[in-house]
Amino acid sequence: MAFRGDDRALVGGVLRGHPGAAAAFHDRFALKMHGLLFRLMGPDPELEDVLQDAFVRTLEALPRLRDVVALEGFVMGVTVRTARTWLQRRSRRRWLRLVPAEELPEPIAPACEPAVRQALQAVYGALQSLPVDERIALVLRLAVGMTLPEAAEACHVSLSTIKRRLARAERAFMDQARQRPVLAEWLSGGAQ
Repeated sequence: MAFRGDDRALVGGVLRGHPGAAAAFHDRFALKMHGLLFRLMGPDPELEDVLQDAFVRTLEALPRLRDVVALEGFVMGVTVRTARTWLQRRSRRRWLRLVPAEELPEPIAPACEPAVRQALQAVYGALQSLPVDERIALVLRLAVGMTLPEAAEACHVSLSTIKRRLARAERAFMDQARQRPVLAEWLSGGAQ
C-alpha cells in the first residue's frame, strides 16, 4: 500500500505502523543518508550495512523526534552517530588485531579515472588517520557543507566543541595531506 503525505503525515504513519510509511520514509531519505555516509566513510565495502543500520536506528529513534520541522536534521544526526559507532568499532578492531592500515584490503572505489581514484584514496587515507570525532567534524563542515550549528547538532555537541574539533581536524588533515604525494602536489598548486 503506497503512502502519501508530507513529513508530519510520514512520521505519523511510521509511528502508527502504516504499511507503506516505512518504505516511503526510506525513499525520502535513503539517498541523502547514503551521500552523507559516503562522505564520512569513503568508498567502503561496509557502506550499505551502515546505511541499513542507520535507517533502522532512525526508525527506532523516531518517537523521540520533538518537532517534525527538524526531521531532516534529526535523520542526518542519527546517520552521523551511526557512522561514528561503525568508525570507532573499526578503529578498535584494527588496534586489537594490530594490523597496520596499509595492510588492510583496499576499499571498493567507484569507477573513475586512475588519478581521481588515487586522490580519493589519499584523501580518505588522510581522513582515516584522524580521530573519529575530528574526522566527522571536518567532513560535515567541508564535504557535506553543514553550518557549524548544524554540525554541532548532528554530533550532539556544543558549538564550541565542534569548533575545537574542526580546528584540530583541519590542522591534522593538512599535516597528513602534505605527507601524501598526490595531495601534496595539489596543495602546492601543481595539480590541475
